[in-house]
Amino acid sequence: MPASLSFDRVARSRILVRMALKTRTRKIHLAEPRSFSGLMAVYESNFRRLLRLVPEADLPFDQADSRGKHGALLRLQVLERCRFTTTVRLAHFASDAEGAAPDPDLRLRLYRDAQLVEAIRVDAYAQYAALADIQIETGDALEQQWPRNILLNKWLAFCIEQGFNFAGAGRPRRAD
Repeated sequence: MPASLSFDRVARSRILVRMALKTRTRKIHLAEPRSFSGLMAVYESNFRRLLRLVPEADLPFDQADSRGKHGALLRLQVLERCRFTTTVRLAHFASDAEGAAPDPDLRLRLYRDAQLVEAIRVDAYAQYAALADIQIETGDALEQQWPRNILLNKWLAFCIEQGFNFAGAGRPRRAD
């Protein structure tokens, strides 16, 4: 092996080691938990995750169903459309049994212009009843919104992992 080739490898190795030492892994906090900026970061993450489930942010349907890997049903239903926002219901049904209650059953508000998604309600009959219509004595909106939106964020990640997806031609289209 020529000496110059050996030198190049050694030099590259040293450079890579220096780069690695300078960029050691460290925790980066973009926003403090339970702060306004932290909540907005969760809303942004919720939007990005919802877009992975529903690639068309304008939701060109009134209701759509998706089946996951294990046959569970995820239903997305548009409840209200406004100029910059859309309110939807996202409900998960573990079985197709008649009268089966969704768990969880979430109400979401999509802020399309700001690219945010906020969980505005968790239904009281769900397993997550502790999060339903949270009323903190202090009336602090951050304290009320934080648990619902963390639940939504984790739930959306789970739905993506389970293979739910609302992209496709099989759903009914709105007549405009």
